Amino acid sequence: MAWFRSAACAILAATSFAVQAQAFPNKPIRLICPFPPGGAVDIASRAIAAELSKTIGQPVNVENKPGAGGNIGGVEVSRSAPDGYTLLMTTSGINGINPVLYRKMPFDPNKDLTPVAGLVSLSNVLVVHPSVKATSVQELLAMLKADPGKMTFASSGSGTSIHMSAEMFMHLTATKMIHVPYKGSAPAITDLLGGQVQIMFDNIPSALPHIRSGKLRALATTGAKRDPALLDLPTIAEAGVKGYEAGVWFGLAAPAGTPADAIAKISAETIKGTRSPDFVKRMTELGYVIMGVGPEQMAAMLKAELERWTPVVKASGAVAE
Repeated sequence: MAWFRSAACAILAATSFAVQAQAFPNKPIRLICPFPPGGAVDIASRAIAAELSKTIGQPVNVENKPGAGGNIGGVEVSRSAPDGYTLLMTTSGINGINPVLYRKMPFDPNKDLTPVAGLVSLSNVLVVHPSVKATSVQELLAMLKADPGKMTFASSGSGTSIHMSAEMFMHLTATKMIHVPYKGSAPAITDLLGGQVQIMFDNIPSALPHIRSGKLRALATTGAKRDPALLDLPTIAEAGVKGYEAGVWFGLAAPAGTPADAIAKISAETIKGTRSPDFVKRMTELGYVIMGVGPEQMAAMLKAELERWTPVVKASGAVAE
């Protein structure tokens, strides 16, 4: 009878494991957004959380953990249980820029996290407070060269695409501005609107309403080609800064060691969510470009980002503590 009991236990264990695997997820999922509410990363986080909550049978709750260019939220996720119930809305900046920019990284985003799905990409837009007289990139360059180191630019944090878009601009134009980092795009935009800072290379979705209302003046976009949301604006390269191109994309990541079946489940549902009419409509109206790619393609893209940004960051001389 001993062999029978052993066999029965084995069958029960296998059945229990299968039920648990099929049941995932059987409790709410935390989606950590490493930037404050109101910015482009937060907007994308809440949009995909809404889609996932419809299809996976459990709530997906967004929690904002801002600071250090996304590192604070990234650390929390990297140290969470690798069970699929804690996710990070990572950015190409967190994985491709921060490891080069920060003197001491509290974690390795390319080893301590595993890709789940790439969601959306977007360009940034060079905007100025209305008190800045420049109405074109060339006029702004003339002002920067006339008074080097006098004008200020805001960013959503050291190492973000918003910060590095400005660093690339200064590097290619031999100009100097004072960097004023914030804990996200939303507080940076607030001070830009108030005139406490003068310039920002903001993500298009968070800047667009203020451009349309006339509260900010847009001079150019940062991508390789004109952005569909702002077709009347030239790219910075078109405006005379040869070789300039910068952008950012966002995707879901999980703690390293998360079971493959959990990754596969979340990835499939996320990609499905990026194709839903509500998600597509909302994102494209705000200036996002839909990606919807799986873990393997996201991993390849992250590797390419690190290779692309490493020489740029080093050449700029930018360093963050």
